[in-house]
Parts: sequence; structure tokens; C-alpha cells
Amino acid sequence: MDIRNRDFQDEFVFQASRSGGPGGQNVNKVSTKIELRFNIANSALLNDDEKAIIADKLINKINNLGELILVSQSERSQLKNKEKVIEKFYMLIVRVLTPRKKRLKTKPTKASVEKRLESKRVQAKIKTFRRDVDL
Repeated sequence: MDIRNRDFQDEFVFQASRSGGPGGQNVNKVSTKIELRFNIANSALLNDDEKAIIADKLINKINNLGELILVSQSERSQLKNKEKVIEKFYMLIVRVLTPRKKRLKTKPTKASVEKRLESKRVQAKIKTFRRDVDL
């Protein structure tokens, strides 16, 4: 099931505050920084497996209350930051819930093995010439 088809909007809690960065006097007066809070444990749109995966992989972004917290303050308007943080949420959830491909084990080629062994022979020969000669 595609994550983007689910409507998480009802489960988001937004909080606005003043942000730093560009904007001149605007930064001192307007609350443009948006903080998105999403309670993973209470979500009706995620199944138990998905909740466990998210809680495990995003442990650094989850607080003690079990809320996933994302922040956006790059834009000068509150609306644009809200759109950005929602996009960031969906991208993060999709990335976390997409299973990783298993790495296929590969053997070194016959030529590469022979090349490695030949270089070892050359190195060994060089080292034998370095030894002291008994007179």
C-alpha cells in the first residue's frame, strides 16, 4: 500500500514559532517556523509492523511521548514552511518503510584473483632481495 494515498493530515499537530535566518524585521514579528508532531503509537493509518519500523529507524526524531517531530524554517512564510514539513514527512516515511534490497554476494573474477596473487609474488620477491647476505 502506498503511503502517499493515506491521509495523515488529520493526525498532524502543527506548532508555529519565530525562526531565525533571513527576513529582516519579519523574523522578529511573525511566527514562520513550523514544527510538525505526529504521534506514531496512536496513528490509525499505520499497522503495528510499520509503527515498529518507524520507531526503530527514526529513534533520534522521536521524543519521550512517542511523537515524531519535524521542523521547517527555511521559507519566509508559514504556509510554505507547512507545505515543506509535510513533504519532508512523507519523504521520510516512504524512505523508512521501503525495504532495502539484499546485497548479492559476488565472487572475484579469475583475472582479479590472478592479478592479486601475481602482485603478492612480486612483493615477496622484492622483500627477499632486501635480506642480508651471509658472507
